[in-house]
Amino acid sequence: MEGINLSGSTTGVVFRGKETDRPGGEQPGVDEEKLKKACADFEAIFINYMMKTMRDTIPKSGLNKLPGKDIYDSMVDQKVAQDLAEKKGGIGLQEMLLRQLGGSVIRY
Repeated sequence: MEGINLSGSTTGVVFRGKETDRPGGEQPGVDEEKLKKACADFEAIFINYMMKTMRDTIPKSGLNKLPGKDIYDSMVDQKVAQDLAEKKGGIGLQEMLLRQLGGSVIRY
């Protein structure tokens, strides 16, 4: 199998400057704890964006016009998103990303 040539190599698969002949196996240089944290953080950002987008569909009237309400709402959305992402399995995005990026299924 001929991989992408990033470091002058012509055989195997190159990942972060290292060559491996196992494209579906464990990738060299991957710290599972850092990868789990990055996937959880990405899921929290995704959930926060989703909540912000849903909140933007609500018409502004009455109590929605209070000063500082937007800041308060964004803080609540961020906290809820972090809590959802930290729960076992989150919404499933973490596990999917871990499978794709980690090369193996990491269970919670």
